[in-house]
Amino acid sequence: PKPPKERGATTERALGPMAQGFGELGQPLNRHSPLYIGFFGALGAVLAIGLWHVLGQLATTLTILLVALFLTLALNPIVEMLMRRGLGRGLSVAAVYLGLLAVFAVIVAIVTPPVLAESSQLAENAPGYVDRVLKSPWLVDLDQHYQVVDKLREEFNKRLTDQSFLSMVLGGILGAGRLVVSGVFQSLTVLILTLYFLVSLPRMKSAAYGMVPASRRARVRALTEEMMRRVGMYAIGQVSIAALNAVLSYIMMTILGIPYAAVLAVVVGLLGLIPMVGATLGAAIVCIVAFFSGPTLALIAAIYYLIYQQIENYVIAPRVMQRTVSVPGDRK
Repeated sequence: PKPPKERGATTERALGPMAQGFGELGQPLNRHSPLYIGFFGALGAVLAIGLWHVLGQLATTLTILLVALFLTLALNPIVEMLMRRGLGRGLSVAAVYLGLLAVFAVIVAIVTPPVLAESSQLAENAPGYVDRVLKSPWLVDLDQHYQVVDKLREEFNKRLTDQSFLSMVLGGILGAGRLVVSGVFQSLTVLILTLYFLVSLPRMKSAAYGMVPASRRARVRALTEEMMRRVGMYAIGQVSIAALNAVLSYIMMTILGIPYAAVLAVVVGLLGLIPMVGATLGAAIVCIVAFFSGPTLALIAAIYYLIYQQIENYVIAPRVMQRTVSVPGDRK
């Protein structure tokens, strides 16, 4: 290798007039120096922490985008099916989107009246529930020995005159109201983004494919289209299974007389969209509600869900996924 001065002179001659007047070039940075490694390592750590903090701040936004994109992939196969039948993409998107809005409207119409009715009924029956609890034998016996009722009444009156407690309760109520408003706003945002993604999906895919080298573009396009189709069909299959679970659960709860059947059926359907554990969570909620109406109802509901989930796991789900995602459902 050339000596340092000779290398500097060679580089200076290569730069020409730009290097004149700035002195002789020095030694290049030693990338194996502990200072160099430590500086850039610390800089990388700071950038990683900053990026993680930014992602944390944008968690809600990213979640909304992912949900909207997932809905888009689920609805796009239906849009393409309508396009194959002769409709334009605009009309197909409009028809599918109106269907989606209709589903949301039906869910709201099913959930809202029972919730309002049961809330009003609970408010009317609350004094009777309190009186029943106060007259229960175990509480009367406990009050005779420890004066529990008097202490509870004294503590309750003290809380009512405590400004900090009232502020905390009021803040909790306002926080719940803000949470409801935020949930409604996020749902509307998801619906609007889903409509935008459905309309502009071909342009988005073309722009993404344009960034791929031409030699790999055909293969990337084919793989991406197949993955998007499989994801969309999987979502359709999962929705079908969850809807069937919700309908059958509603019929079962209506026959047994389990309260809040419509609301619980919607909850079971929504939780059924969660893979692996969603159906179990929905069944557990139904059994817990049924238990307060009677342990026998809870036992019957648990037996029903035990049998139904075996049928769903080994008969319904494999056949649905075989038709939608082309996953073999036969067991040998």
